[in-house]
Amino acid sequence: MAPHSENQRLQLLRAASLVALFACISSAPLAGQWLNQPTAGIPRNADGKPNLSAPTPRAADGHPDLSGFWRSNWNGIFDVTADLKPGDIAPWAQALVKQRGEDLAKDYMPVLCLPAGPAFPTSLMEARIIQTPSLVAVLNADLTYRQIFMDGRALESDPNPTWMGYSVGRWENDTLVVESAGFNDRTWLDRAGHPHTERLRTTERYRRLNVGRMELLLTYEDPAVYAKPFTLKIDLSLAADTEMLEFVCNENEKDRAHMIGKASDNQKYAVDLSPETLAKYAGAYQIGPQMVAIFLEQGQLKLRLSGGSVVSLIPFSETRFSFSSSVIEGGLNFQWGTDGAITGFTFTIGGQTAVRIK
Repeated sequence: MAPHSENQRLQLLRAASLVALFACISSAPLAGQWLNQPTAGIPRNADGKPNLSAPTPRAADGHPDLSGFWRSNWNGIFDVTADLKPGDIAPWAQALVKQRGEDLAKDYMPVLCLPAGPAFPTSLMEARIIQTPSLVAVLNADLTYRQIFMDGRALESDPNPTWMGYSVGRWENDTLVVESAGFNDRTWLDRAGHPHTERLRTTERYRRLNVGRMELLLTYEDPAVYAKPFTLKIDLSLAADTEMLEFVCNENEKDRAHMIGKASDNQKYAVDLSPETLAKYAGAYQIGPQMVAIFLEQGQLKLRLSGGSVVSLIPFSETRFSFSSSVIEGGLNFQWGTDGAITGFTFTIGGQTAVRIK
């Protein structure tokens, strides 16, 4: 195959960026409408700001009231299997994840304008919960929704598969326990492309800690893919004094057709840096409250996200590195201090800046 021209190279990098753009649009917190309309019914401090540390509100039936507009603070969105061992995932599923990454994740649900399915904390990142004694509704910004039936019914043993599945809930003391099944197998569990089958079942345990915080334990169980169930711990924050804006995937989306090339094509534009030079980038970096580690392993510079996902970094120069996988798109631009030491980096997509702390 002939080397890519500069124009083709730019097309390839642009195509890789589109996946992240779609994902970021669907998950980034957006400034809502009614900016001057305070959220009703929540306690406030003397300055009028919401008192998010106040005790958990309760509904008329005495159970915690989970109603509100919630945003996920979870940072493992790229790989929900970070705590699993390689042998815990079926070989065919591992091969599929690798292929999806090589294909620049162009079949990811946000790219195809399809529902996220059981991946609320790992994709949509925000939702409004409306709680009644017999039904809990979850409204997502992309106009999908879930109904959690609280009337004592059991899940169907052989339901017709759907995008969002079927959910029933019950209270265990102050914890809302939600069991779901009946998902089709067309959605991914995360941006890395981990699959599931129609045998997938999920169990969610919601516990509101105070006005502003809620803890979610989300367990995935799919014996056709994973050797054992695995659980994610996700923190949810109340988005007070704002409203959710709808996100409608572009009906005329035409970018996918231009997602040419493969993720491994990035290797063609790599430069050779000595192990001594690569070692200068290794360290701990902070992005807001989150930590990112960069380390050298067998001559390859790698980045570990706070959620556990690890990706290799491909050097294009001494300042610019690309990610080796479409688990996260784009790359890093490193900054050097006057003393010749790395001081931080900026993500090429999104522009977030990381400061080196050691």
